[in-house]
Amino acid sequence: MGRLFGTDGVRGIANENLTPELALEIGRAAAVVLSDNSRRRPLFVLGGDTRISTEMLAFALASGLCSVGADVIMLGVVPTPAVAYLVGKYKADAGIMVSASHNSAEFNGIKIFSGDGYKLPDALEEQIESIILEKVAVPKAVTGGDVGKVTYRQGAVKDYIDHIKSTVHSAFGGVRIAVDCANGSAAVSAAKLFEQLGANADILYDKPDGININDKCGSTHLEALSAYVVEHKLDLGFAFDGDADRCLCVDDKGELIDGDYIMALCALDLKKRGKLNKDTVVGTVMTNLGFVKFCEENKLNFIATKVGDRFVLEEMLLEEYDFGGEQSGHLIFREFATTGDGQLTAVQLLSLVRRENKKLSELSAIMTRYPQVMVNIPVSAAGKLSFYTDSAVRQAIEAGKKLLGKDGRAVVRVSGTEPLIRVMTEGADSELINKVAADISAVIKERLT
Repeated sequence: MGRLFGTDGVRGIANENLTPELALEIGRAAAVVLSDNSRRRPLFVLGGDTRISTEMLAFALASGLCSVGADVIMLGVVPTPAVAYLVGKYKADAGIMVSASHNSAEFNGIKIFSGDGYKLPDALEEQIESIILEKVAVPKAVTGGDVGKVTYRQGAVKDYIDHIKSTVHSAFGGVRIAVDCANGSAAVSAAKLFEQLGANADILYDKPDGININDKCGSTHLEALSAYVVEHKLDLGFAFDGDADRCLCVDDKGELIDGDYIMALCALDLKKRGKLNKDTVVGTVMTNLGFVKFCEENKLNFIATKVGDRFVLEEMLLEEYDFGGEQSGHLIFREFATTGDGQLTAVQLLSLVRRENKKLSELSAIMTRYPQVMVNIPVSAAGKLSFYTDSAVRQAIEAGKKLLGKDGRAVVRVSGTEPLIRVMTEGADSELINKVAADISAVIKERLT
């Protein structure tokens, strides 16, 4: 993890540690590192989510880019995967998204995509950091006619919706669904997308006011969606996060269908249709043991990476795998996208449900989820660093793993996007995994908070 960049770009509290000044510097440095040398003027696409701080940071980024001669296409409010897709469609050198994803409104972030639509590798992030922090290869300001121009693209959302529609070959007439937009980026696209595909969709939490993004709604708060689906007797419900790169579901009974269940359903479907290269799915160390068992039972190969959809994608690209994702709902369909895409995931799953002509609650019975406990412990930046060296914490983790034995596991990690240490325990014995999670968490709280 870099000094500015975490597992999903630069993130922090807007106007505190993620300031307009820093955004301007990131824009200047990114223009130098990501410019296509064959082009006199580098071109960037720039989008954002619905947070009150997004325009402040987006205009600062644009100022930085223009100050060193880069042109900027402002996309307005769009989902993160729209930026990744439109980089290529608009023949830009790179794309930038201003969003803190599933975090609450006071946070914001900066995600950067290269010209091929992929998140930046560590090497390029480190080059940007070195320009900002160490003043290496400081970009030179330009003047006169060399200053970059800003233009505004009115059709960006339509272009993205058209792309998602093109990935399915049948309409969804007769399907009754609810869609939770998290008061975020999906608020500009979801209603149009599902209407144009013929679904009868009730759109929820699509009235962003700048501060209600992810507030008791979206993929991190599924209670209201679950109750709505059951009350209105709908077929299923989808929930996106603030920038719509995640998708979680509830079935017709209101039960959670998380990323692991969606991966199981889609992987088996892709295998049946001959679209799963090497019969392999890529997940992470947080993927539920039930999914691992599911893969064994269905002759699917499973590969686990570090947490973060960028690491899932790196493994997919390395071995030409077609499909992968995370329990949190970041799913990557490499035939159609270069990053996780919540609305793409939703239409792929809905298409699968239509093909099978069964309820989602029936289809999800193909996998049994192992009990899992997750504890999020708030820590300072110093506490996150000390996690790697504190012997008492390491001993507690090892003791927990020994107690769980071969039928369980413990994964303890520093969050790359929030000031947290995450403790996850999993196994067949619910009482035991709760005890181990509590024991490890108590030591972390005592030592690192």
